Amino acid sequence: MNRRRILAAGAAVALAGCVSYPGSDDEPPTSEGIVRDAIETRRHMHDLKARRTMTVETPAETVERVEQIARQPPAKQRIEVVESTDPDVPTGSVTVTNRATTWEYNPKTEVVNKQYHPNKVDTDRTRLVLETLLEDYRLSYEGTATVDGRTAHVIETKPPVDGIGPTIELVVGDTTYVMPVNLVQDRENLESGRTMWIDDEYRYPVKERTTIAVDGEVRHDLTVTYDHLEIDQGLPPGTFTYDPPKDATVETDGRKPAGVFESRSAAEEILPYDLPKPDVPDSYVLDRITVVERAPDVGGTTTTLWYNDPNVIARELYVAVRESQRFNPTASTLEEIDLDGHTAYRRDGGIQSVFWTCGGLSHEVSSLTDDAPLLEIASSVGCP
Repeated sequence: MNRRRILAAGAAVALAGCVSYPGSDDEPPTSEGIVRDAIETRRHMHDLKARRTMTVETPAETVERVEQIARQPPAKQRIEVVESTDPDVPTGSVTVTNRATTWEYNPKTEVVNKQYHPNKVDTDRTRLVLETLLEDYRLSYEGTATVDGRTAHVIETKPPVDGIGPTIELVVGDTTYVMPVNLVQDRENLESGRTMWIDDEYRYPVKERTTIAVDGEVRHDLTVTYDHLEIDQGLPPGTFTYDPPKDATVETDGRKPAGVFESRSAAEEILPYDLPKPDVPDSYVLDRITVVERAPDVGGTTTTLWYNDPNVIARELYVAVRESQRFNPTASTLEEIDLDGHTAYRRDGGIQSVFWTCGGLSHEVSSLTDDAPLLEIASSVGCP
């Protein structure tokens, strides 16, 4: 699928129940309070099914796509295009993603692209975009409107003075929209308008409209809307697996894992080394263990133990064991530290990490969130 036009990476809406307005019953809600509610809803949602309509209007054309979607954030999604006037994403297109694999089927070419990504780190893009809107944008409350027969709060957002860039990450649809280059060249005269509709009961965005104008003339108008929502109602088994059509050509990309296991003992049956038993916080559970094999001269066997908090989206950490050292001790991003008498290296940033080598194996403990006790977990692994 052509990601330069509309990159559909799934979407999410959560059922959080009604949230009372702050203050007295007569006091109207605030835009900041509603967005905060939406962030909390996103953090704790489990799954959704919906019908999503995406419409792009320009002076030259109007393109519309209607999709059936299913999501288990942050990693799992299924998108089936049921109607489309977009030549790059025709009716019948299918995208299915789980933790280890993504399938993309194009009915025009009858080709399925199967991409392996067993060790892909999944961020919660929707929550991050909401947090950016709350922290960096100017928000204003514009009353209520009806979306799919339900009451929604209308919030206008204005970016910082220099906050209009060539890409806009949408809240509704977990989608990246890329502006044409000629609009970027007119940045001084470019204006962006963004409106969100946040459902009153769900407290989560159910509609979004973004407009791009140059010298007051609207050049691009993108609207994304949900209807027929089913929130936290569970999804059928097999939702996030895919069987290609019999006549389709399957093209693969990425390294196929040697295995994805549910238990340490099952993984160790194919491993040349024993696995550690890290002491992780009680809120985390072992989600899966991935094993990727490479030739000894390019890395050898890497095993990753993935732990997540089932009650908070994208709150996960992993412990990796490698036959070769991945990190560069002299890198400026690493800080040398002491780990129970052993030399280790810490990295801060988007991914928090601790690296060390012991007994011929390289170890790593990493997390996307800064509340994970990485040093304590690393210490529990130690030097086996």
